[in-house]
Amino acid sequence: MTEESVPRSRISKRRRENKPAGSKKRRDLWVTAEEEAALVARAAREKVTVPNLLITAALSEGSETPTERKAAMAELMAIHTLLARVSNNVNQIARHANAGDEFPQDAKAALAYVREVAMRIDRTIEGLM
Repeated sequence: MTEESVPRSRISKRRRENKPAGSKKRRDLWVTAEEEAALVARAAREKVTVPNLLITAALSEGSETPTERKAAMAELMAIHTLLARVSNNVNQIARHANAGDEFPQDAKAALAYVREVAMRIDRTIEGLM
């Protein structure tokens, strides 16, 4: 069968498959008008019903939970603090290097720490994807 000959309803199902035992629980959800509009628009983009969209999003393993999002934000805030400290150290090293002819011994340790923080940023970003 070619795609043109397949009925439209079989190509893009808006409903989930019926289960042999039928529905077991019903959940009611109150949303604001803005939330409803956003849900309807997203469901239309994904060509599913709003309940199907909500169930799929809630049960998917790939999405992050609010707890995971808070943990990621805390990690990024900690990284921000580390970068502020590192930039202060790099400024002090640069000032010392510009004042004399020798390169400070602390510079290697500071640059290693900068690399470590950069790797931590990379790991945090990868964890968010």
